[in-house]
Amino acid sequence: MAETVDDKLAYFQAVTGISDPDLCTEILVANNWDLQLAVSSITGDPSSPEPSTYGPPPPPPLESDSIAYQPPAPAPQQQQPGIAWRLVTLPFYVVSGGVGLVTGSIRLGFWVASGVLSRSLSLLGLAQGGGDRLLELPPSAAEAVDFLAEFEHEFGAGRGPRFVAEGFADALQRAQREYKLLFVYLHSPDHPDTPAFCGGCLCSEPVAAFIDENFVAWGGSIRRTEGFKMSNSLNASRFPFCALVMASTNQRIVLLQQVEGPKSPEEMITILQRVVEECTTSLVAARIEAEERLNNQRLREEQDAAYRAALEADQARERQMREEQERIEREAAEAERKRIEDEEAQARAVQEAAEKEAALARRRQEKAMALGAEPEKGPDVTRVLIRFPTGERKERRFHSSATITSIYDYVDSLDCLKAEKYSLVSNFPRVTYGPEKNSQTLVEAGLHPQASLFIEIEQ
Repeated sequence: MAETVDDKLAYFQAVTGISDPDLCTEILVANNWDLQLAVSSITGDPSSPEPSTYGPPPPPPLESDSIAYQPPAPAPQQQQPGIAWRLVTLPFYVVSGGVGLVTGSIRLGFWVASGVLSRSLSLLGLAQGGGDRLLELPPSAAEAVDFLAEFEHEFGAGRGPRFVAEGFADALQRAQREYKLLFVYLHSPDHPDTPAFCGGCLCSEPVAAFIDENFVAWGGSIRRTEGFKMSNSLNASRFPFCALVMASTNQRIVLLQQVEGPKSPEEMITILQRVVEECTTSLVAARIEAEERLNNQRLREEQDAAYRAALEADQARERQMREEQERIEREAAEAERKRIEDEEAQARAVQEAAEKEAALARRRQEKAMALGAEPEKGPDVTRVLIRFPTGERKERRFHSSATITSIYDYVDSLDCLKAEKYSLVSNFPRVTYGPEKNSQTLVEAGLHPQASLFIEIEQ
């Protein structure tokens, strides 16, 4: 027994053959997810079904004999003036009995075993792409493939209509996509008329060619789950049995014609041709409507694409304008910031120059006060001539006992030199009076009674 919801749903689908997961879920929910009750509600006696709230009602009970199924009161199809339009609900909810339970259980076991084998081979790197494709087919498609193999084995490969190797619902969708009717053949292997009908009618070249050209052909054996369910849904009372159907709305189909009992190729072509002629208008209208819908959808998509392109272009322009405006604002802000910084730097430079000038003025004043008054000429007085880099000359008298520092103080007290680092130098002989000689007197330095010095700016 499955333990999870997904396992229960897969097990229920495999046992009952119902491919619609939504319908299976509703059936399981109605039975409180009890697999035994849910399976019993599907595999019970078809002749006495109980009403269900989660699916369409089953078809009326059928009486059977050793040859064919007989309906309670069959209505003669040939007596109707037009096509018998009868709606049959999909998915076709028909009980499959004990046979469905047994075949479903076998199929589930085979499916699980093949899945484990395929997974093991893939893990070992031994699995080849597409080699086990049949093991991965849905149950309905697998039954269709088996039917095709049995049909070709019994009546010859390449003979008869080209039956599609897929389930009924997929075949119906294929017919709807191709704007064709669906030809349904229910194969009864045990019926005595089946070999002659298949070999003499279905496999005749005119019938097969007409079906292939105007229909999508689907076949199923009533020994299998889907074929048995379709025989009940279509009220198949006589075999060989064929039906012509087309898709309708809300997962329903329209039953256009039933072909029951043996038919000659001429009779079959006459019936098929009459139905095709009666349905040609509706099929052409459906094709034109679908093409109009496709054109309208394509037009809407093109309009939407043009609108999105125009919107993206407008957004790109707005983004570009916004970025340009932001760039201009950033540049303006940067220029304003730089202007303010330049003004502040100029203000600081002016202030620093003023402070420096004031400091120099105070220094000159302090140096002048430190020098004192210039002495009068005398034997103890030294005359010193100083030449500035500008060519200007200054002369002053000093006491011979004054030091070299006094000459520096004198230069500093004048407003003739802007440099802060300089040296006093004599030419002949060349002597530099640096800081190491500042404490020497003028006599000791050899500058008495007179001297000529020039100023050398230090780099």
